Amino acid sequence: MKNPVLKGFNPDPSLAKVGKTYYMATSTFEWYPGVQIFASEDLVNWRFVTRPLSEPRLLNLEGVPDSCGVWAPCLSHSNGKFWLAYTVVRRFDGNFKDTHNFLTSADSIEGPWSDPRFVNSSGFDPSLFHASDGSKWWLNMIWDHRTDKHPFFGIVAQEFDAENARLVGEAHHIFEGSSIRLTEGPHLYEIGDYFYLVVAEGGTGYNHAVSIARSKNLLGPYEADPKGAVMTAANNPEWPLQRSGHGALVALEDNKFVLSFLCSRRTSKMSDSPMGRESGLSIVELTDDGWIRQSNECSLPPLEFESPHQISHASADVEWSHDFHAPTLPPQFQWLRTPDIDDLCTLSDRPGYLRLFGRESPGSLFKHSLIATRQTEHSFRAETCIEFEPDNFQQMAGLMLYYNSRKFHYLFISVEPGLGKYIGIMSCLANSDLKTNQYIAERIPVESNRPIALAVEVKETHAQFMFKTDASTLFKSVGPLLGMSILTDHAGMKEGEQFTGTFVGMAAHDVTGCGKSADFDYFKVTNVF
Repeated sequence: MKNPVLKGFNPDPSLAKVGKTYYMATSTFEWYPGVQIFASEDLVNWRFVTRPLSEPRLLNLEGVPDSCGVWAPCLSHSNGKFWLAYTVVRRFDGNFKDTHNFLTSADSIEGPWSDPRFVNSSGFDPSLFHASDGSKWWLNMIWDHRTDKHPFFGIVAQEFDAENARLVGEAHHIFEGSSIRLTEGPHLYEIGDYFYLVVAEGGTGYNHAVSIARSKNLLGPYEADPKGAVMTAANNPEWPLQRSGHGALVALEDNKFVLSFLCSRRTSKMSDSPMGRESGLSIVELTDDGWIRQSNECSLPPLEFESPHQISHASADVEWSHDFHAPTLPPQFQWLRTPDIDDLCTLSDRPGYLRLFGRESPGSLFKHSLIATRQTEHSFRAETCIEFEPDNFQQMAGLMLYYNSRKFHYLFISVEPGLGKYIGIMSCLANSDLKTNQYIAERIPVESNRPIALAVEVKETHAQFMFKTDASTLFKSVGPLLGMSILTDHAGMKEGEQFTGTFVGMAAHDVTGCGKSADFDYFKVTNVF
């Protein structure tokens, strides 16, 4: 099985096992609902299970900046319950971070999940450790806003009273990090005579790493592996998997473990990936001298993962489509920030169609009518068919490639006085002022009161929008080739400031506030290999 095993924007994997089933939880940031959880019996075939933070009582992200929201979930199982620790980030820029840490639990992975309990805000990446003596411990990194200090202060542990859902006693500073620094993402394990602390280091860019430290006492002091990171591609910029970090462990047999990690796929044409950070797996083992390392003691993220289990047929998602006849959206789709999905769209007003209500602008951090799915391959094609009759130039709807509010390509339908209904393209090219390039010369007049099929073909480095107004004709290219490098983590801002990935989907905007609707007949994605 090639890494990554979870393709498309799926960072910060937390790995757990209950019975014969493995579970992996990943970050969702500003996308709603919060946290993705997948399940597998063989570590190769992963099926989507749930996004647990799916109600207003559990999560509301309206107004959070790009790349804030839900960070680094930690999924665990103890005392017959699933436990989910996570951060909701509401401020990222500047010396300060507003990082609120919560805990929710459920008897079943499908829920219902309990009302989240606030735990602390001292830093991000919380995890809950269930010790063999029955005690529970809360870990997180500490953020230091002082300008004369390193902002990553290290890892703290504090006892957690599960019955009353609160921290007790004092917080213990157990690990300041290895020489790599930027220590975050702690996960603690009790194996034999040692406690092993798995952390992410080096930042989320190309120096990212998985490091492991150990101690015979839960509260330390912890010693970092003298051989350095268990996984990193920091010194190998041409390696196909980059930015590996944020590891979690599950025990196998014979002193072996499976290690989950995030990574980013590069190609010979693109060092940065529009998919952002994805999730991979590696086999690691306990060495004779008591360290946990990859089986070949190589530090590079493996390109292939060999599962220790018998593998059922592993299928590739070459194509999927949806015709909106079901009463709910399929799990491939997410939207931005708001828990009020009914304010954005309906599947019942016109059965067989997704009706999107035009809300705020393409750069909105509150109400953005975009229903989208992750880009999972460097080359793919997406297609939809829209019925939309705008009343004025402030209303638009269509097909969008979206990384965040500052970075998108948008094939849209609107109306222009003196021209009538037309097809246009706008892009926001990582501009901090949110100004868009609108390719005015490329407006294409189209007839009213007829469906229009819209498509985009992405071939690694560039995207080409297309359309057709007659089912019997071929798609016509419209507009210029648009660069995909702009839709990556490293476009427009410094490294380590953007954390999501590119989505493709259906959008509607109405800045008049009247909520002009657009109807979409189907949505189809074909991955091109």
